Amino acid sequence: MKRTFLMLGIITTLQSCTQIASHSDSEYTDAMTLDTSQFNTLHEKYREPALYHRRFKHEDIDSLVQKHRQNNVLAVQAIGTSVEGRSIYKLQYGEGQKKVMLWSQMHGDEPTATMALFDIFNFLEGKEDGMDSVRMLLKQNLQLHFIPMLNPDGAERFARRNAQHIDLNRDARDGQTVEGALLKRMAKEIQPRYGFNLHDQNIYYNVPNTKNPVTISLLAPAYNHEREVNDVRRGAMQLIVGMNNILQQYVPDAVAKYDDTHTPRGFGDNFQAWGASTVLIESGGKKGDPEKQEIRRLNFAIILNALLEIAQGSYQKYDPAGYEKIPFNASQLHDVMLRNVRLDHDAVPLKTDIAIRRGEVTVERDYFVQGRIEDIGDLDEAYGYDELDAEGWSFIPGKVYPDVFKTADQISFDNAWDLLKQGFIAVRVASKGQNRLHNLPLVVFTQQNFTPTRQIALSGTSNFFLGSGATLRYAVVNGYLIDLEEKPKEGTYKNWVH
Repeated sequence: MKRTFLMLGIITTLQSCTQIASHSDSEYTDAMTLDTSQFNTLHEKYREPALYHRRFKHEDIDSLVQKHRQNNVLAVQAIGTSVEGRSIYKLQYGEGQKKVMLWSQMHGDEPTATMALFDIFNFLEGKEDGMDSVRMLLKQNLQLHFIPMLNPDGAERFARRNAQHIDLNRDARDGQTVEGALLKRMAKEIQPRYGFNLHDQNIYYNVPNTKNPVTISLLAPAYNHEREVNDVRRGAMQLIVGMNNILQQYVPDAVAKYDDTHTPRGFGDNFQAWGASTVLIESGGKKGDPEKQEIRRLNFAIILNALLEIAQGSYQKYDPAGYEKIPFNASQLHDVMLRNVRLDHDAVPLKTDIAIRRGEVTVERDYFVQGRIEDIGDLDEAYGYDELDAEGWSFIPGKVYPDVFKTADQISFDNAWDLLKQGFIAVRVASKGQNRLHNLPLVVFTQQNFTPTRQIALSGTSNFFLGSGATLRYAVVNGYLIDLEEKPKEGTYKNWVH
């Protein structure tokens, strides 16, 4: 019985949407639309300044929710608490007949859309900016239900799963967790006609056969194993076509589809089966945007655009065939791709490719990276955010600076840069200091003995030089590729005192 509690609502919703007709563009010539310059202007004006990095906490969200409660534009409701007792909120806007549910951060380390939702909340509370007609359109036609942080315990740790180590997005069928059961209850009570399942995907997906990172991935989840298309799923596909039209103006050739294998335990798949045209948005990667602030702006634009199209029904003009033309994610991307590096191992010459990735390790509201060798060999079909054809350059081990510094704070960026150019890749400090995070282009360590990378090995460290003879041309420090002829900006690196 617990898996069929929505059935009556599902049947009602399905009956109400099975007559979606084919529409021509001419039927929507009077539809209200916004262009990218307008979205940009709105986002600059309404971007929530309290959220400026990915590792914000529940207390940050809680204080913002209380601010919106006092503004009395959005109806704020505490709908439940997490395993560890943190409040989970729903914010509601609009009095229309079309019900829309949007939920974010069911994975605690996937916060990009959460930031965008608070930007949208600020917009909805705005006035006298030339956009009051947009707000009135949304208010009169839609009933919006936002759950901006479903997994606050995971967000506290910047971890995917909840405090019980369960993936909430695999709890739609049984509702074993308090958070999963809460989302199911909201679906039953609201019976939405549309759903937005908001996530982040890893930054190593690329558009197939290109080095382009997938900045935004979209999906109309399958409601059964056969991946059939009914009117409900078709509506989600049409919404995605409209989103992709906007995205191609921002990030051309950087959009893909997420894997559409049916997941019986997944919320997106089940919302689709429950009668809500459901769109999955996955925020991916964009070079130069480590905190995903640009991708946050894209979320703001495509979500607000989709809500406008739902309010007017204008998304129905799109041919679902456009959805099928969006390619699926490929997984061929790395942080650094080095090609044609000469390695001499046991006196046997070798020229090969090296792929490097940098994993993040969270420290409170910040993080450091750990670079590692991801792959070695013929990697013609692999790509990197940074790529280098190292033809003519050989692997050269780095040196450890002989003197000991007191702490990393004693080493200036300029001093570190000079040491790196001299072939020193690591320095020792007597103390880790109060803040072990640093942005120096060096490995900083405290232990008595430290060995820089002596041999390129799978899953091994990535601290070495590339050069020819006595000439050093490039350095790789903790997975960062550094051109020794171009001094980097301070703040580029996220390193840690070992």
